[in-house]
Amino acid sequence: MELKETFQKVKAASKTLGLLTDEQRNEILQAVADTIIAETPALLKANAEDLAKMDKANPLYDRLQLTEQRLQDIASDMRHVSTLPSPLGRVLKDKTLENGLHLQRVAVPFGVIGMIYEARPNVTYDVFSLCFKSGNACVLKGGKDANASNSAGVELIHRVLITFGIDPNVVTLLPATHEATGEMLNAVGYIDLCIPRGGKKLINFVRDTAKVPVIETGAGVVHCYFDKDGDLEMGKRIITNAKCRRVSVCNALDCLLIHESRLSDLPVLCEGLAEKQTKIHADAKAYEALKGHYPDTLLYKAEESEAKMKETDTNVKSIWNTEWLSMQMGIKTVASEDEALDHIATYGSGHSESIVSNDEAAQKKFQAMVDAACVYVNAPTSFTDGAQFGLGAEIGISTQKLGARGPMALEEITTYKWLITGQGQTRA
Repeated sequence: MELKETFQKVKAASKTLGLLTDEQRNEILQAVADTIIAETPALLKANAEDLAKMDKANPLYDRLQLTEQRLQDIASDMRHVSTLPSPLGRVLKDKTLENGLHLQRVAVPFGVIGMIYEARPNVTYDVFSLCFKSGNACVLKGGKDANASNSAGVELIHRVLITFGIDPNVVTLLPATHEATGEMLNAVGYIDLCIPRGGKKLINFVRDTAKVPVIETGAGVVHCYFDKDGDLEMGKRIITNAKCRRVSVCNALDCLLIHESRLSDLPVLCEGLAEKQTKIHADAKAYEALKGHYPDTLLYKAEESEAKMKETDTNVKSIWNTEWLSMQMGIKTVASEDEALDHIATYGSGHSESIVSNDEAAQKKFQAMVDAACVYVNAPTSFTDGAQFGLGAEIGISTQKLGARGPMALEEITTYKWLITGQGQTRA
């Protein structure tokens, strides 16, 4: 491995983090946050280099872009992480056996966490803050689209760490090459856990290729079901927010399921979408309900859209399991809640799902039957976010069931070990 020496340095540096107190970690996080604000112009300049190389029509453009406000939010999230209770040293179990042995199960860091991500420079800061707070070193592998932004961020973090006498290898940015990705995924003995953040293609590649342990953060094919007893104005607000707040993020709405008895309300439900110039790919019934009430240039028949997509992209299986990541969405008519649940079970990705309904029985059934990390009642899926959940920042949103599920933050990137204290007991 060409990067073997790099991985060795990170592994060695990770051992030194255990010597820091939580107060020291918090002070350093605060200092990094202050430096982000102080050096905003330089960080934006580096980001502009990356943005200049990307087409604004690319769905990744919004994820790549940093602004003064976004940097302020990043710094605020980092400060918030510094105020959270330390996840380390938590006693998860405490018991004394009949033979007098005292057992404790205590939370500890994984050690070295590898992070693979695409055009998301904010991830650089989020991963650093969560890993540093939890006593983990991190190896970052960003995409080439964000290389200037990521390099500037890591260089800033290194300068702060050095002023506090911390080995800067606790945060290491790998070259933005495919070869570096391959080495990272095969760094057995050096990287204790790998987390991919990005599109379905990246996540599948990491899952299928890695020899190191992986927590899968799945793509978000997100639905909202508007029930026969849904409140119209509430539904309009929820649908608009879920789709239009930020279309390039994994919690954005991809498909609206509407009960057939409420088709006459569909034009009102979609008013906010029209204002935001959202393209709608509607099934036959929904198309007829919207025809003449929604801009013709933004309204498409779902089956025709699917056929065109398959002509240009062999990876398209169905319009209904498309994660749009752009100002587009599908609308599917269902005859019952059961049909909505079947649709979600067939096409959902286990990320986030929502129901708009005033029927308590329908709400409870939806919560019980939907198999997803986050299930909402009368609220938009845009809240699926570590910071919104009060976790500080997030290192990713897991759609797995083994281990972490949903937004992952401090507790989710710790493991545990058993501490056993005896008085000379021996086993028969």
